[in-house]
Amino acid sequence: MFLQRYINFVTDYFKTVMVLVAVATVVFGYYAQFLSLNASAETLLLENDIDLKLTREVHGRYISPDYLVVAFSPKEHMLSDATIGTLRALKESLLHVDGVESVTTFLDVPLLESPPMEISEVVKNVRTFSSSDINKTMVQKELTTSPLYAKNLVSEDFKTTSILVNLKEDATYTKLLKARNVFVELQRTRALSGEERKQYESSKRAFKEYRDSTKNEVHYLIEKVRSVLVPYRNEGELFLGGVEMIADDMITFVKSDIVIYGTAILLIMIMILWVIFRQMRFVVMPILISFCAVIITTGVNALVGLEVTVVSSNYVAMQLITTLSLVIHLIVSYREEYALYPNYSQKELIEVTLRRMSIPSVFVILTSVAGFGSLMTCDILPIIDLGTMMNIGVTVSLIATYLLFPSMMMLFSKKEPVLTFDKAFTLNTIFANIVEHHGRKIIVIVVAILGFSLFGVTQLKVENSFINYFKKSTEIYQGMQKIDNNLGGTTPLEIVVTFPKVESKENVKNTESSDSDELDSFADEFAEKENDAQYWFTAEKMQTILRVHDYLESLPEIGNVSSLGTLSKVGRILKEGKDFDGVELALMYNELPLEFKKILLSPYVNTEYNEARFVVRIVDSNKELRRDELLKKIQKELQTKVGLEPENFKLVGMMVLYNNMLQSLFDSQISTLGLALLSLGAMFLFLFRSLKIAIVALTVNMVPISVIFGIMGVTGIPLDIMSITIASIALGITVDNTIHYFYRFREELARDGDYIASMHRAHATIAFGMFYYSLATIVGFLVLVTSNFIPTLIFGLLTVVVLLVAIVSDLLFSPLLVVFFKPFTARKGSSKVV
Repeated sequence: MFLQRYINFVTDYFKTVMVLVAVATVVFGYYAQFLSLNASAETLLLENDIDLKLTREVHGRYISPDYLVVAFSPKEHMLSDATIGTLRALKESLLHVDGVESVTTFLDVPLLESPPMEISEVVKNVRTFSSSDINKTMVQKELTTSPLYAKNLVSEDFKTTSILVNLKEDATYTKLLKARNVFVELQRTRALSGEERKQYESSKRAFKEYRDSTKNEVHYLIEKVRSVLVPYRNEGELFLGGVEMIADDMITFVKSDIVIYGTAILLIMIMILWVIFRQMRFVVMPILISFCAVIITTGVNALVGLEVTVVSSNYVAMQLITTLSLVIHLIVSYREEYALYPNYSQKELIEVTLRRMSIPSVFVILTSVAGFGSLMTCDILPIIDLGTMMNIGVTVSLIATYLLFPSMMMLFSKKEPVLTFDKAFTLNTIFANIVEHHGRKIIVIVVAILGFSLFGVTQLKVENSFINYFKKSTEIYQGMQKIDNNLGGTTPLEIVVTFPKVESKENVKNTESSDSDELDSFADEFAEKENDAQYWFTAEKMQTILRVHDYLESLPEIGNVSSLGTLSKVGRILKEGKDFDGVELALMYNELPLEFKKILLSPYVNTEYNEARFVVRIVDSNKELRRDELLKKIQKELQTKVGLEPENFKLVGMMVLYNNMLQSLFDSQISTLGLALLSLGAMFLFLFRSLKIAIVALTVNMVPISVIFGIMGVTGIPLDIMSITIASIALGITVDNTIHYFYRFREELARDGDYIASMHRAHATIAFGMFYYSLATIVGFLVLVTSNFIPTLIFGLLTVVVLLVAIVSDLLFSPLLVVFFKPFTARKGSSKVV
């Protein structure tokens, strides 16, 4: 009854329907411009991650500004007048960029060994490169050998230096974030009251509104910094790096790929559709319907407050696949009905087409909703948003297709289809013959594929290497590699060590020694000022700090380690092999000018919280790097090798947070994939009323997923934040094919009960739609392999593989299982399969 009313409505009022869809497209298209594309560090974090809370607490206690790094390899010698002039001019230009707080070069850092002096003299008169009578030979030696600066501020060969661009803190952002996080933390401990829930929603809304209003500021700042570097490129190589830049460049690449490759895919699909159908109406309709569906979906996503992140950035491509499948199946079915009933009117042809295709199409979308709905059961916001976006998308695709296709066809006059390509296309017949005569070979191949996949799965790695997101020819890759190889690494990791309560001040004083009477007098001055810093720097603490520092430096995956131990080691140079003692460190802590204290001490020690901080940079380009294994190793060996108690140290920082996100993504994919398969099994059981059919369908749908994971494992493609969604895509594509094929097979079987004949007839009809949509999508997505953004390239390549495996599985393995197990009720006996 409902189906007939729907058919009558779209065929009788087709102009009204088209106007309504056009209006909806325009309205939602207006709101589509407000959809946020967010690749900030926050989107790659788990909001309920305890390590995120610790990281924020630690950064609140230390000077930890966001920063950019400029790697500069001058043509002239590093200390030549020309290079020094370039550095000074570049620093001045960077300081004029709105949003830059400060700029640090080797011209600004304190020089403790040029020449070596007593520490009491150093704090009175801190020397820098700008000091009078500076000895350039001593400066070069200090910069290239000092633990403070070697392979950190300058490279070992003294041909590259880093320029640290510290960004201004956004006080409003921090304030709103803290206000929101108060309720996030409270929510973990108990349910929020009604009033608290209102305040929480208000704080979330205020934070999001402010963040959205300023979301482009970092991008503009980075672009401004890049423009500042341009005039200086004649003086040497200049590369920009830093976590903020990586995140911004990722979304820039995604945006660029959407525009460039979206256009390319559109043009290629137009060409393929013309080759297949040879009629403009059947070229225009798939493209126009897909366009309307994507625009409306984007507008809806914007209205409900969803954001596109690196995890969900491929939702448009996934929706395009779904929409094309629906439209092409309708076109193929219409052409088939025309051949069967050439005397029918246009309205009658549309009616019989809709009657045949509506139910399987609805169940295709329902199974997709069930599959993507499983993503919404996890606790990771980007994955939940992806599931929501896809459920909105496939629903809109179904509605748009079944409104626009019949309406547009009613607008066109009845015209005989051009079947030139259909008559020349024989793959469906070949596949049917293979199923009938080579069943054992299919089984052998499937078993071999299963073995390959199982082996590949054992080789799968879960990694998140930002440098490998970009081709080696790109500037961002070259810059990250330059920083990795010459300046101590890219990805930051922090270790915070908390010390047990110390003994009384008197006991601490007795354990300290002084090398000179002058230092003793300084100690007396500290006592008069009642400053506790002098009592904090005990020999025991410094030994612990040095043990941790030396252990971290021993790890090959780690580039640079900066800590209080770094400064202590400078003492070995100044004091002929002896470390700075507690009084000397306390002297520097209290007497160093603030600008130098911020460089040497403040980032690494907090006497109020009785803790020391180690800032580590990971060599991201190290091919042997396994981040999760490294973090677990450090966690374990700080206890077993260094002797720390587990409650006395914490690993925090971006590397830990990204790794936590990645591991949670992987775990959630495993759990949601299982839930998706159960949901799909239930849908097949409901649709076909047969447990045997549900089991066969699930078996067939596992093949593309297994192949994809196998290929990724064998070829070394990691599961990361960009590729983790490929399982959902594989499942969605295969389910689409399976439902259409099973539904048509059941129709054909009802005619004579002959499984073999029904299989041939199904291949001769529904297989055309399956092949055509796969062909159009495969050729279109192949263009993505030319992208400079490796995740886009891999997504395109894996999608093509999924489409190929899915069509082969659904037209070889699926019918073989159906013919062998005979899950459908047949009226007559059926032939035997060889």
